[in-house]
Amino acid sequence: MAASTSRWRRFGAPALAGAIAAGVSMATAELIAGVISGAPSLVIAIGALVIDFQPPGAKDVVVRLFGTNDKLALNVLIVVVALAIAAAVGIAASRQIGRADWAFAGFGVVALVAALREPLISPILSIFTTAIAVVAGLLSLRALLDMVAAWPVEAAAAAGAGRPKARGTQGSMPDWDRRGFILRSVALAGTALVAGGAGRFLLDRRASAQPSAGATIPKPAVTVAPLTPAQSLNVPGITPLVIPNDDFYRIDTALLPPHVDSAGWSMQVKGMVDHPLTLTYGDLTTMPLFQQYVTIQCVSNEVGGDLVGNALWTGVHLRDVLAAAGVQAGATQIVGRSVDGFTAGFPTAHAMDPSRDPMIVLAMNDAPLPVLHGFPARLIIPGLYGYVSATKWLASVELTTLEAFNGYWIPLGWSKLGPILTQSRIDVPRAGGSIKPGPTTIAGVAWAPDRGVSKVEVSIDRGPWLTCTMSGAISKATWVQWQAPWTATPGPHTIEVRATDGKGDVQTADVTPPPPDGARGHHTIQVTVG
Repeated sequence: MAASTSRWRRFGAPALAGAIAAGVSMATAELIAGVISGAPSLVIAIGALVIDFQPPGAKDVVVRLFGTNDKLALNVLIVVVALAIAAAVGIAASRQIGRADWAFAGFGVVALVAALREPLISPILSIFTTAIAVVAGLLSLRALLDMVAAWPVEAAAAAGAGRPKARGTQGSMPDWDRRGFILRSVALAGTALVAGGAGRFLLDRRASAQPSAGATIPKPAVTVAPLTPAQSLNVPGITPLVIPNDDFYRIDTALLPPHVDSAGWSMQVKGMVDHPLTLTYGDLTTMPLFQQYVTIQCVSNEVGGDLVGNALWTGVHLRDVLAAAGVQAGATQIVGRSVDGFTAGFPTAHAMDPSRDPMIVLAMNDAPLPVLHGFPARLIIPGLYGYVSATKWLASVELTTLEAFNGYWIPLGWSKLGPILTQSRIDVPRAGGSIKPGPTTIAGVAWAPDRGVSKVEVSIDRGPWLTCTMSGAISKATWVQWQAPWTATPGPHTIEVRATDGKGDVQTADVTPPPPDGARGHHTIQVTVG
């Protein structure tokens, strides 16, 4: 018992003190960031630093493990690692308190550098927030370690050995000190949780609040016809033809979506153009608007995955804006840049091809573009994966050459050209599920933007390919629903699907992972009948 008490005094209590001090430091920064717009969350700033310096292949691994919860996972990881390191610092500081000063100051410098890299964060507020967070952490650590240092070693050993202690004697000190330390630790930890939770709540609320000033979208000059019953299949469990905004997948590099007021926002058209432009939100809304359904997909989507969606987008013809700017000969790449510094580039020839209609989007499914999906404006380029085209929170469009610039993901090992591959997915029945024998329906979605889908086929237990019934295509830029009847017999079964695009090319069965240019293969599931 004496040895256990000694270990607690030497290791356990200092480690706990260090972790709590780090929690206080991070919570202080979160609260300041939540209360003061432009102040950094140090957790988010370090997370952004981690994202920007991630090794090739890391994105695919993280998305495969956590899907759209990748940002939450990174936030949690940063907090856990920080607490673990701070616990070690606490142990070292219990022997020499100056070590804590150096450690917290060092981490403060790293956090400050990370915060100063963020274009939407105030440098002055970054310095202020970091300094207050470091001081708060050090004061908390000192307050806890002072209590540990006041714990008499001999009395602690006596208490651990179980020898009787008279009330009010030195021998009673360890229990009192231990209780006092625990009470103070609980109080500081609870305060940190409340302060940090409040700060993050305020941050998230501010980031997700839809700015209203100037966000009125006029009626488009060109609208799409209402969807007809023939364009949608009535199969329970099938993916809807149009994904609601709240259910639409979100994959990007922003740990906290930028909050941009449309009243003060503008975008530039620059680079290899004859007439550089600056367009405000009002400028874009007064241009001829049009609507189109477009299916977009993340390149990290696995075969059969759900990082894909179809929506009705409203916006301005990108080619109209480029025509007004005057694209110079030799400009082979269009680079979209976000307000947070993210970049994505795609071939100019792809945008100029009359078979597709790239756009600067202002609305999604008849509502102003949600903050999570790029308000006030974003790019949608039919036929290309988002990592090379779908810039959210648009700040500029730059004309350059393919050789002169690489978008954000290209140095990390992803292909510079990102055409969406032909894909199909089984929604019904569910993979690994159990169904009753007899007549049933196999159904799902298939897409090949911007080529369209001409045929979908399924195979049962590696048998012949059976042609499916498809919903009426909205356009070549969107997915279709499909279904096939099946008389299910008892036992385990394998169901496989493939699609043929509008050019007659059949979806390949060759399996590849998402890097560097998208996953390949047929979606295949196992079901049990009976």
